[in-house]
Amino acid sequence: MADFLLLMHTDTTCPVPDHLWGPWFQALRDAAAFEGGSAIGSGEVLRKGLAPGPVASWIDGYVRIRAPSLETAKALVVGNPVYECGGTVEVRELPED
Repeated sequence: MADFLLLMHTDTTCPVPDHLWGPWFQALRDAAAFEGGSAIGSGEVLRKGLAPGPVASWIDGYVRIRAPSLETAKALVVGNPVYECGGTVEVRELPED
């Protein structure tokens, strides 16, 4: 099993109804995949010795999941409210090292 981050972007084509999150989180729990997550608030970018770039304002939240493969992780995105509202969900594997 591998760990993955699902990064939700702010580019939905319609408002995301809050009531869609519970069923999707339950589906992740039922699949024994859910490892946690959160909305992402404001912050600051730091860079030693150089001017920092802008905060990545297009990332709105994340969910950590466990899955046996990238293909399985991608399949677990179905039902994600951001994805279902036309938005981007970035799937990134977390290396074990």
